[in-house]
Amino acid sequence: MNALSLVPMFLVGLAGSVHCIGMCGGIVGALSLGGGAAPVRPVIAIAVARPALQTSVQSNVLRVLAYNGGRIVSYMLAGALAGSLAGAGMLHLASLQVAGYWLANLMLVALGLYLMDAWRGLAHLEAAGNVIWRRVRPLLKPLIPMDTPFKALAVGGLWGWVPCGMVYSALLTAMMQGSALNGAAAMAAFGLGTLPTLLGMGLLGTRLRAQMQRRPVRIASGLLVLGFGVLGLLRAANGVSLGWLDALCVTGHP
Repeated sequence: MNALSLVPMFLVGLAGSVHCIGMCGGIVGALSLGGGAAPVRPVIAIAVARPALQTSVQSNVLRVLAYNGGRIVSYMLAGALAGSLAGAGMLHLASLQVAGYWLANLMLVALGLYLMDAWRGLAHLEAAGNVIWRRVRPLLKPLIPMDTPFKALAVGGLWGWVPCGMVYSALLTAMMQGSALNGAAAMAAFGLGTLPTLLGMGLLGTRLRAQMQRRPVRIASGLLVLGFGVLGLLRAANGVSLGWLDALCVTGHP
């Protein structure tokens, strides 16, 4: 896997982060507002209004960074597990590679439609994933309130396993990378793509959340992800390289 092949994964994460606002916005907002349940002003507003609270602001920023770091590490671990399936020989058969390639890009199409609210099929997949989440959720209780970077890191590590159709789409792509290392790298690129929006949410508060949830933003993001999926399907249907489209396809052709 070269660096260029990771760019589309980053862009899918960036475009899909409008969904992250809905899934993670509340917990990131809690981090930025001091780690407790009571809503107060966003970090930047506090920094501007009260310079004497610089230390508190720095602590809040550290917790936001720690939460996102834990979340991305959990994505990488899941990507390594998914990629190891291929490395163990499960996808060495050409027919399985082709089927996996088609499925990965169909999932991107589904994700694009999901982001645009045009089709909610992935919501059923998220509901099925709740079986796993019910086992993970009790581990969060000792970590609330998230008043230290360590607690935020741990919460992020657990939150990365919350059922999410967008993450499932990325994981299927990671599985097609052929090794645990490549799978982890693909999910790292995806996670970094989601980072700008969630960092902004942590520092700017609900104002950014409202802007990112606007319908035009969701449609534009959904169209970008949908475009990656359609390009991948066109490539699969032609069975040959499509030149510059190679750089835009999220998964390598079998």
